Amino acid sequence: MKRTAQVSLLVLTGLGLLHTALFTDLYLRYVKEGLRPLLIISGALLLLLGLAHAALDRGSADEEKHDHGHDPGHDHGHDHSTAPRIAWLLFLPALSLLFYAPPALGAYTASHAGSEAVKQQKRFAALPATSPLPMTLTDFTTRVQQDKELAIKGRSVEMTGFATPVRGGGWDLTRIIFTCCAADAQTVKVHMYGTPAPPANTWLAVTGTWHTQGALGTRTAAAALDVHGTRNIAQPVNAFTDDLPLTPSS
Repeated sequence: MKRTAQVSLLVLTGLGLLHTALFTDLYLRYVKEGLRPLLIISGALLLLLGLAHAALDRGSADEEKHDHGHDPGHDHGHDHSTAPRIAWLLFLPALSLLFYAPPALGAYTASHAGSEAVKQQKRFAALPATSPLPMTLTDFTTRVQQDKELAIKGRSVEMTGFATPVRGGGWDLTRIIFTCCAADAQTVKVHMYGTPAPPANTWLAVTGTWHTQGALGTRTAAAALDVHGTRNIAQPVNAFTDDLPLTPSS
């Protein structure tokens, strides 16, 4: 890989990071929202490094031309080192940031992962009287398996997530959660009963009541819902959290 290509790679990568983090929400497919400033700083540094190298190389070439005239046989001071041809593949991720962002994690990933372990919780606040009650998948599972007051019993709840088909039939409502980035993603699922499986990765708001299976308020209780209704929704901005959904910016 020639020096010009190395400089171009720095510039393209910097531009790709800046484009993704400054002008789109695509970065949320790969990292948490709090890392946006670091992406912007990294992109700016790569761009400045590339431009600085280009300026230095041009200055060196002009100086050498002044010192040695147009002697074609003179090649001292040039870098003739080469890198393996496979190094050119480094341009693919750089260009993808500008022209084709890799798809987000979804049903395929979730179907090959277990559900996140629910953390122990001893105290629960009183539930509001809202019906249906908006809940995250994690809150629903925690209430079902740990709330000794059985506050969730008979309550109509509404949860949002994407559909993940289950081997052997049925489907789960799913959220993928980033602790930091896609590399440490965890999955939380609630099984759905009473309605056919929608296409994989379909984002839905689902209303229903707890599916009676196991002893409510204990670990034997199933994280499952008897579905009363569904509606398609756009993928929320905070798709890779298990928070109540933020609608896409218009």
